[in-house]
Amino acid sequence: MCPGFYTRRCRPGSHPATGVRAPAPPSPLEHEAVNHHSWPPPPTSAPTPRPSRSIQAPPRARRNLAQAGSRPVKTTLAALSCLVLLISALGYFAVGRLGSQLASAGNLQLGGNSGQGSAPDGATDILLVGSDSRTDAQGKPLSREELDALRAGVEDGAYNTDTIMLIRVPNDGTSATAVSIPRDTYIRDKSYGNLKINGVFSSYKTTKEDQLRAKGMTDEELIEKQSTQAGRAGLISAVSDLTGIEVDHYAEVGLLGFVLLTDAVGGVEVCLNEAVSDEFSGANFHAGRQTLNGHQALSFVRQRHGLPRGDLDRVVRQQAFMASMVNKVLSAGTLTSPARLGDMSQAVERSVVLDDSMDIMSFATQLSNLAGGNVVFNTIPVTSIDGVGDYGESIVTVDPPQVHAFMHTLLEEDKKPKDHDDAGENPPPEEDSEQVAAPRHPATVTVLNAGSIVGLAGAVSAHLTAAGYTVAETTNALPGAYSTSQIVAPHSEDPAAQELSAALGDLPITVNNALDPGTLIVVTAEDYAGPRDDSATQSAEAAVPSALSEETTVGQPGADFGTAKVAPEIDAGGDGPRCVN
Repeated sequence: MCPGFYTRRCRPGSHPATGVRAPAPPSPLEHEAVNHHSWPPPPTSAPTPRPSRSIQAPPRARRNLAQAGSRPVKTTLAALSCLVLLISALGYFAVGRLGSQLASAGNLQLGGNSGQGSAPDGATDILLVGSDSRTDAQGKPLSREELDALRAGVEDGAYNTDTIMLIRVPNDGTSATAVSIPRDTYIRDKSYGNLKINGVFSSYKTTKEDQLRAKGMTDEELIEKQSTQAGRAGLISAVSDLTGIEVDHYAEVGLLGFVLLTDAVGGVEVCLNEAVSDEFSGANFHAGRQTLNGHQALSFVRQRHGLPRGDLDRVVRQQAFMASMVNKVLSAGTLTSPARLGDMSQAVERSVVLDDSMDIMSFATQLSNLAGGNVVFNTIPVTSIDGVGDYGESIVTVDPPQVHAFMHTLLEEDKKPKDHDDAGENPPPEEDSEQVAAPRHPATVTVLNAGSIVGLAGAVSAHLTAAGYTVAETTNALPGAYSTSQIVAPHSEDPAAQELSAALGDLPITVNNALDPGTLIVVTAEDYAGPRDDSATQSAEAAVPSALSEETTVGQPGADFGTAKVAPEIDAGGDGPRCVN
C-alpha cells in the first residue's frame, strides 16, 4: 500500500478518489487466498499510477446426474479429464450427464465458434481460471462448514483469480499444452493501467457493479450476472494482450470443485523435495511422495509463503498436481468405477462454468485420442520474480514481446508430428544429419539486446547456435539493466564463460552468483564487435524488437533480473509425480 494514499474522506469501504464501493478487506482466514492490496480505481483513458488491487473471481452452475457410463463415456471422460475440472466437465456434458444444468457464461467476445478454434490450423485455445469464489458455480453461497474447511473465510465479493492457465488443444486433439501465468504478473491494462493480472477480474467487476447501481439497478442477481460477465471479459482481453493468443473458450473452476474432484478420484499423489509447514495455507507435509485428499491438496497448491521462489513455486506445484491428477484419471481404476464417475460428475456440476459458445460434443470428439504423456504444462517466461510495482507491492515482471515469442514457439510445436516411425523411409539430407550430430557446448546461453541496434541479439544468437551452443532465449534487456556488451556468469573462473568470451571477441566477464552452473548470459550493446550471423538479422528483427521502450516496461525488476527462471516442462506421463519445492 502507498503511504499517504488514503488522503480523502470517503464512506467506509469506498475508493478514496471516487467513492466507489470496494470489497471488504480479507479476514485472517483468507490470508493466503487473497492478495492484500487496496481497491481498483475506475477505468481511465490513459495509464496512471494506482494502488494495487484486491483480487477476485466468479461463480455459477447447476447439476443433473446420470448413470456411470459405457466405454464411450469413459473414453470421453478420460480424455477431457486430462485438463482437470475443465475437461471433466466437458466429458460429462458430452455424454449427456450435465445437459443444460451446467453453468455457462455468455457475451465474452471470444475468438472461436462452436468449439472450432480461431488459430489457422483449427487449434482451440481455452482460458482456464481458478477462482476463490465463496459461492458454488450456481451462485449459491457455500455453507459455513464448507468455508471453514476451505479456509476461505466468509467475506463477500471474493473473486480472486489466482490460477490463470491458457490451454492449447490442436485440431487433431492428440495433445494439450497448458501455459500458466503467475498471479503476480505485472501488466499494463488498457483501462486500469499497471496492475497484477489477478486483479484484472475484480477491477472490471467492481467498476461494473458500481456503474449499474449508479444507474438505479437494484436487482442483485442481475448486477452479479452482468458484473461477473464484465470481469471475465476484462480478464480474457488482458490474457490475450499478454500472450498474443486469441482466446476461443473460457472455463472457470471454484475452490470447492477442486476439493471434490480430488476426493472423487481417490486422492492425488504428490512429491515434495523438503518437508513444509505453513500456517497461512494450512500446508503441513513431510518430504517425499504422499497421497493427498481434497482439503490437503488445496493447501498444497495454495502455499507460497516459505517457498524459495514464492508464486512461481506455487505455479509449479499446481502444474505437478494437475499432471498427477491427469495420470490418476486416466488409470483404469478411476474410469471403471461407477462411484468415482458419479462423484466426479457432482464435483463438476457444483463448481465449473463454461462459455456458452462451445460445441461440447465436437470438442469431446476432438480430444478422444488424448493420452497422459501428451498433456504438458509450461509457464510464461519472466524477467524477475522479485520486482516492485508502482506502490511498492511485490510483483513478477515480464517482457510482453518475449511472452508473445515464447507462446508462438511453444504452440507451434503442437503442429509437429509426435512419432517418427517412418524416419527410415525418408531420412533427412546428409548435411542436416551432420549438423544435428555436431558437438554441443555444455553451457546454456541467453542472449540479450541492451542497445538500439535492431536484430543484434538475433544475429549473435544465430552465430552461437551454428557454433554448437544451446541458446535458450533471445530477447531484450530491460532499459538501464546493462550499458555495455559482456558475458554474465556464475563465477569469473567458469571455463565455459571463458570459452564463450573468446568465441565472441574476448567480451568481459561479469559475475552474478545467482546464476545456476552451466548458465550464461550474453549481453550485446552498441560496443559489440564480435562475430555475428548477419544473414539472420532480418528474421531476428521480426522476432525480437531492438529494445524495450518505457511504454512497454511495466514495474521495476528486482535484483534477480536476468537470472529468474521458470520450471522445466512438466508432463502427465511417467511412473510417479514430479518432486517440487
